[in-house]
Amino acid sequence: MRPALTNALRAAARTSFTARSAPTLVRFAHAHAQESFEQFSARYVSFFQNAEDLFELQRGLNNCFAHDLVPSPEVIEAAVKAARRVNDYSTAVRIFEGIKEKVENKVQYEAYLTELKGLREELGIALKEELYPPA
Repeated sequence: MRPALTNALRAAARTSFTARSAPTLVRFAHAHAQESFEQFSARYVSFFQNAEDLFELQRGLNNCFAHDLVPSPEVIEAAVKAARRVNDYSTAVRIFEGIKEKVENKVQYEAYLTELKGLREELGIALKEELYPPA
């Protein structure tokens, strides 16, 4: 009786393996169109305007700064306002540090600071250079 049970189990196992097919993994490269800079900016402005907590804000910042471009001043403004809304001053300061790292030169960084000066004054955000001047 034992060999009959073993043969039955083997037969059941063989049919289940032959009946299954491997999943077909297909990746379509053309499924997503290339996003324009304006669409990118609008998407992240909307995201930061709707960010409800610090985790969501930081996740959005990581994703936004991971792209091979410098976010527009409108995106930065929405992100800084979101940081102040969730009451995280350090993230607001670090957003400006992120800009400094992303731009190609100091002139571009100064242009961002000039454009966002009113926002920084309104929200009371100092830059890292102002908080920790070089000795």
